[in-house]
Amino acid sequence: MSVTLEDTKRTAIAVKLADMKATQNLLIANEKALIEACPDPEISNRLADFLRDDQKNMGILDTVIVQYGIKAEPKPTVQKMIDEKKKVMEDSEFSLFEKVAEHELLKHTQAMSGMLVHKAAQVVGADIAVAIAPLNTVNFENRAHQEQLKGILEVLSTRELTGRDADQSLWARVQDAVAALSGIAGGVISRTDDEVNIRDLIRADHTKVDVLFSQLQSTTDPKKLEEYFGQIYQDLSAHSEAEEQIVYPALRPYYNDIQKLYDEQAESKHMLDQIKALDPHDVSAFKSAVVQLKSAITAHVEEEEDYLFSCIKHSFTDEQQKQLATEFKTAKSQLQDQRLAVAAH
Repeated sequence: MSVTLEDTKRTAIAVKLADMKATQNLLIANEKALIEACPDPEISNRLADFLRDDQKNMGILDTVIVQYGIKAEPKPTVQKMIDEKKKVMEDSEFSLFEKVAEHELLKHTQAMSGMLVHKAAQVVGADIAVAIAPLNTVNFENRAHQEQLKGILEVLSTRELTGRDADQSLWARVQDAVAALSGIAGGVISRTDDEVNIRDLIRADHTKVDVLFSQLQSTTDPKKLEEYFGQIYQDLSAHSEAEEQIVYPALRPYYNDIQKLYDEQAESKHMLDQIKALDPHDVSAFKSAVVQLKSAITAHVEEEEDYLFSCIKHSFTDEQQKQLATEFKTAKSQLQDQRLAVAAH
């Protein structure tokens, strides 16, 4: 059985996430250029706030893409749009107002893309919703930025047309709009990407795979069985390899049972390959094998979360845990890139 996912819905979400990452890079580049071009210190300070948010949100997007587990390239049309937007920012014939207007439209595009991904996740699978949950932060901040950019545009347009400043009560109205958005957003994830530690990332992987097992167990459709197992295979493969590259070697001096974790993962990899060879149309045999795999994974997860996590907490500083998280995420991303390159050939 193939474990390369061909499910068009999941692939489409991966492409949309790649589009968002490319667009996020453009937002950051735009804000740097606008700050340099803007003579108004208040507007420059607001743009600097956007830039800090967007640089942080790039890290969140990277985490979401790695947790999602499927890599893709941006659509050619999106890349074409990005190239055109860059030309506007570089063209001296466009006024500051016109450039900020283009930037506001780009923020709108990014906000709508994020909401589209969330809506798609609700339809396609609970595991996707788990993986992309941090995108809430990016979506909310893009909407808040939009409201503030509208205020900036009003200031710039008034000056451009009349040579005079706009009504200063405008900024209070902008803040009211942002506060209203904050109320609507409710419990969005507020932590910045560099506050996520290694335990957070490992636990997120565990949660996602557990959801995938539940989705697989709830169906008898061979196509869905193949889809869910394909994602389990890919997620567990990247997770275990990254742990063995980054986490386990770092823990070896502090955790006496580290070899047991290596051995458990070796057994799980063997079971994954055995299931890979099964025909999902033999539903009973296929699901029976997956139940055995889930049992092994559950025991491994309990050991990590009950004992390994405690060892990490007491053996490493907060900064060291964040550094481990960065290295773990990078290793997973590289493994996913390698898989994408193999699939492309």
